[in-house]
Amino acid sequence: MTTLALYSNKGGVGKTTAAVNLSYLAAQSGAKTLICDLDPQSSATYYFRVKPKLKSGHRGFIKGGKQVYKSVKGTDYENLDLLPADFSLRNLDITFDKLKRSKKRLRKILSPFKNEYDLILLDCPVTISILAENIFNAVDYTLVPLIPTTLSVRTLKQLLSFCKKNKYDVAKIYTFFSMVGRHKKMHRELMVSVAKEFRGVLPSAIPYSAQIEKMGIHREPLAVFCPHSEASKSYQQLWDKVQETMINADRHTQAGST
Repeated sequence: MTTLALYSNKGGVGKTTAAVNLSYLAAQSGAKTLICDLDPQSSATYYFRVKPKLKSGHRGFIKGGKQVYKSVKGTDYENLDLLPADFSLRNLDITFDKLKRSKKRLRKILSPFKNEYDLILLDCPVTISILAENIFNAVDYTLVPLIPTTLSVRTLKQLLSFCKKNKYDVAKIYTFFSMVGRHKKMHRELMVSVAKEFRGVLPSAIPYSAQIEKMGIHREPLAVFCPHSEASKSYQQLWDKVQETMINADRHTQAGST
């Protein structure tokens, strides 16, 4: 079982659309998948046509156990379940901060699901606070969408610096390019320089695409309503690379430890 976070400390980078499309592709590949929407805006929940409602709100989520189990919903797609978000999760940081072992609460909340799913994928809000530390403690890998712009590269450096300072394993952080304009010289040049400067940069690029924006209209993954589009093929390539780099590697590690 692998736990993967779609995370960024910068907003507007295509994180949720990646989480939705990757979770769908994972389920289609035969992996029993749970996507957990941790963002109070509940965009992933919206894309999957699920009501944004948690049993007992964020307090029930914090308690874990039956309250969280009762909140899990099936989606329209085989092998794919959703733990929805609602607006009460805006208080998650404050609540975590008041608890003992406050940086490891999310790992405890998610632990009962690990025997039920092959992949747990977290769609994370923009944060670099105690919730971010809960995320880093709860997952096997973190996948960061990166727009090839100067400010996005700067926030990636801030993230890696934060993780090193707080002793989180940066070798488990991977990056892929998002919202890429191939016609933009700066995008092309930054993609080359970033790949040289940072480890863990996946050779996958999601284009800036009107089809991706239409996900909000169709409320479906790209592979459902426009499977032959460049964007849909790009997510398939990204999923293939995630399988190769993280999930298959995780299986080999787990097999070696048994």
